[in-house]
Amino acid sequence: MKIILSEKLPRILKNKARLEKKLNIKISNRGKEIKIEGKPEEEYIAEKVIEALNFGFPFSVAILIKEEDLEFEMLNIKNYTSRKDLKSIRARIIGKAGKTLKTLCQLTKCNFEIKENRVGIIGSAELIKNAQEAVISIVQGAKQSNVYAHLEKNQLKPVVDLGLKEDF
Repeated sequence: MKIILSEKLPRILKNKARLEKKLNIKISNRGKEIKIEGKPEEEYIAEKVIEALNFGFPFSVAILIKEEDLEFEMLNIKNYTSRKDLKSIRARIIGKAGKTLKTLCQLTKCNFEIKENRVGIIGSAELIKNAQEAVISIVQGAKQSNVYAHLEKNQLKPVVDLGLKEDF
């Protein structure tokens, strides 16, 4: 049994039935506390999905953590810069009309969400590393074009399945 404090309780309660069905867990709440009951591995995945929903990701993206074995990571912008004007740093990450964030999504094949001074990333474990490095570079002042070039150069090659992996 896991207990999570939720800032966006109505959002989770609205999707409660879908979450319980897709994650094979039981959700109950008391105030802002959400109690998750189920098998330990399902509780862990449900905790990550609920964290992503709390962070601001849409339900359709957050549920991919379970369906496609994706990871959810958070970066705190303050950890990577000594500048005080965090508003301009967030603006650099988002870009003009969201263009930088959209380009980062396409190049890294990850989903991004920005909330206050944190950046949330949902993607496969191998791809999240590149996405984190890209965001950190932008936060530390690198030009967006240089970050894009680095991402294009360091694209992960798709793994060829030799049929050795067991299906579950």
